[in-house]
Amino acid sequence: MWRLALRTLKFRRTSFVATFLAMFLGAAIVIGCGGLMETGVRMAADPQRLQGAPVVVTGEQTYDSTALTERHRIDPGLVGKVARADGVRTAVGDVSLPATVLKDGKPVTGESASYGHGWASARLTPYTLAVGGSPAAGGEVVLDSGLADRADARPGSSVDIVVQGTTRRFRVSGIAEHRGDRNPDAAVFFTDDEARTLAGGRIDSIGVLPAAGKSVTTVADAVRSAVGDHAEVLTGEQRGLAELPGTLPSKRTVVILAAVFGSSVVLIVMFGVASTLGLSLQQRAREMALLRAVGSTPQQLRRMILTETAVLSVGSVLLALLPGWAIGRMLYGVLTSSGVVSPEIVYHCGWIPMAVGAIVTVLAAAGATRFAGRRAARTEPVAALAEATAGTSWFSVTRLLLALFFLANGIGLAIATTTMEDSPTLASTAGPASVLFCIGLALLAPGITKAMVALLRLPVRALSGLSGHLALRNAATANVRMAGAVAPIVLLIGIATGTLYMQSTEDHVSKRSYDQNILAQYVLDSTTGGFAPGVVDRVRTTPGVAAASEFVTSRGFVDRPDGPADADLRGVSADGVRQSLDLPVVAGSLTGLRGDTVALSDKKAREYGLKVGDRLPMHLGDGTAVRPTVVALYADNPKQEYLTLPAATLAPHTGDGLPPQILVRAAPGSGTEVHDRLAALAARVPGTELDDSSSLAGRNNQIQQILVSANYTIVAMIVGYAAITVVNTLVAVTRKRRAEFGLQRLTGATRAQVLRMLTVEGVLIGVIATVLGTIASATTIVPYSLVKSDSYLPSGSIGIYLAIVGGSLLLVFGATLLPSWRGMRSPAVDTVKAA
Repeated sequence: MWRLALRTLKFRRTSFVATFLAMFLGAAIVIGCGGLMETGVRMAADPQRLQGAPVVVTGEQTYDSTALTERHRIDPGLVGKVARADGVRTAVGDVSLPATVLKDGKPVTGESASYGHGWASARLTPYTLAVGGSPAAGGEVVLDSGLADRADARPGSSVDIVVQGTTRRFRVSGIAEHRGDRNPDAAVFFTDDEARTLAGGRIDSIGVLPAAGKSVTTVADAVRSAVGDHAEVLTGEQRGLAELPGTLPSKRTVVILAAVFGSSVVLIVMFGVASTLGLSLQQRAREMALLRAVGSTPQQLRRMILTETAVLSVGSVLLALLPGWAIGRMLYGVLTSSGVVSPEIVYHCGWIPMAVGAIVTVLAAAGATRFAGRRAARTEPVAALAEATAGTSWFSVTRLLLALFFLANGIGLAIATTTMEDSPTLASTAGPASVLFCIGLALLAPGITKAMVALLRLPVRALSGLSGHLALRNAATANVRMAGAVAPIVLLIGIATGTLYMQSTEDHVSKRSYDQNILAQYVLDSTTGGFAPGVVDRVRTTPGVAAASEFVTSRGFVDRPDGPADADLRGVSADGVRQSLDLPVVAGSLTGLRGDTVALSDKKAREYGLKVGDRLPMHLGDGTAVRPTVVALYADNPKQEYLTLPAATLAPHTGDGLPPQILVRAAPGSGTEVHDRLAALAARVPGTELDDSSSLAGRNNQIQQILVSANYTIVAMIVGYAAITVVNTLVAVTRKRRAEFGLQRLTGATRAQVLRMLTVEGVLIGVIATVLGTIASATTIVPYSLVKSDSYLPSGSIGIYLAIVGGSLLLVFGATLLPSWRGMRSPAVDTVKAA
């Protein structure tokens, strides 16, 4: 049986190459998505500045199993507890705060950041003094060698450093160089007392150095017992998370992204492998019939087919392991470049994703072999020969039930989408709807194709003459073959159209909503860690400025009886918020946003059961519990559902501790002079940039759509796989028909007439696939647009749809006409003999 299977593979290379490519690419894509999933689940980061500490203690970065978005700092008193734990040689408290070195009034680090720390934590990298001495008193600092070179600093010289939004002059006591394997961010070292004072009296983490002869595991267990529930103890590649506060929320994003697209990829790959292998077996119907006629049993045929499939599956999976790893690495690179994941997060693609890719590919091939080969194996020899000549029957109860299953689930997801509120999870139900519906239509494609060919008969005959007549006859007598070409194109058009218009709708709605919400014309950005409290007052007193408001964004949690609910937080200044943001007040007053207060939409207030004067129990992004008093309710904007707090209250609970932006509303008739005055003010505040408010809207849109590049990359990968499936299918079908074309030429047809017939067939395939693909994409587009914009039609150019359809038609014509033209270069007699 093995010898027969291998000889069959040798003499049917074209169809088996197509099947092999479908399996190989499918396995690689599934492995890539699996690697992305494993990376998100593990969410590990190699330490940079703390690489010299085998054990790191840091604040608990979750609240009620929900990841915090800001750093949760810890009590300095824990340093003593950790130091007394068994096996600990040294415990060093570490703080990290923005500290920007200036030269000629401008930051020397450019777009990169520099951070201040206590000198005792230098050993955790480790840093060692290259020149000079350690900071011995307040007002002294040690600079790392890179900063010192850019600032032209040396021991004994003075440098200006922006810290806590204020420029201060420090004396350089020494220059340090790091000795670790990795390059940490640029560092400024203060005395330990001064660093802790600048950080607000709390610390970020504790680096633990084990005593000689003590294992890291033993020391870590002892430290966990010492700190209890007050902190988290990290070892190995998890230590890097202590340097990346706010990273854990991206874990959920990556896992959801990998799960949503991974499930779609699995379905598409299984369909692609099954359809390609099924087509290959259908084309071998005459061969199977002859084997049955000469005495082969159904069991022998099944074993032969399974052996062929096993050889192809094992070979394709083994070759796909390395490309699958590379695909996952590419997807990870897209996520890091778009800001979804920190580049310090380690990419992992171990044996589990590779096993999943292998299993999916083998199961798809085995399933296709079972269903497609069962009929040939069971049919009686005489009936098999007759059927191979007349054509293959496509309908079965199993096929119908599968088709109804996929169609029903696609429609169910579409209906579920229309009943949901606008949220980031909306795409997780809308996107897969078109995938499932496409697969359901593809399963019924032979019957649908036959019906649509009958409907198109009159216009095709009228427009294409004899070529159309021949194409219609071929489509009517070989509807299963034509359906095999239609199905992957339906998948391509349905997925591409649904996903791209879903994204364009999201982009349009988000940008329009934010543009309408921002009333300010200008925005000041700080690149040095935020603005000191007095800067906004200086902006307000600038001639031509009508109002100015500090602006802070974060995420927190509203405490509810059924658990914490995520909430977007926005910090503003009471004196300028009404002129800077469009917040139509329906109760209370925004001027009361001072101290421990909050304002929220009337819809949220009803949801939480609140009114003006009530207290709202919540936790801020760093886990701090607060109960602000509701001072105002404003009209709900479903696209901008923020809770609004005073900037002075929210900013200290963010990473930098200060407002990073100031919104500015110009007075009517102030002209361009106000821009020039604001630019002059920005030049006097180190690290300040002036831009118009459209840039703020653009940055918000980038935040809202931070997954766009990853989304497009994965969709392009899926569409690319579908396109390859289309080409495989059409090329295999066309090569199989070479004898048919030879007979037509022997009976008087010219090459041009044969190509015109194929062109008409291609048009029929394109029209049928476009109609079905468009219907399938509507299960994603319509419900998503209804929820997002109350419209049945998506936002976006019609050019997107035309490009998808046009690209699909190019694939159809390229994969049929080119192989046919090349095949007809041989004499017709030789072509018929070869069959």
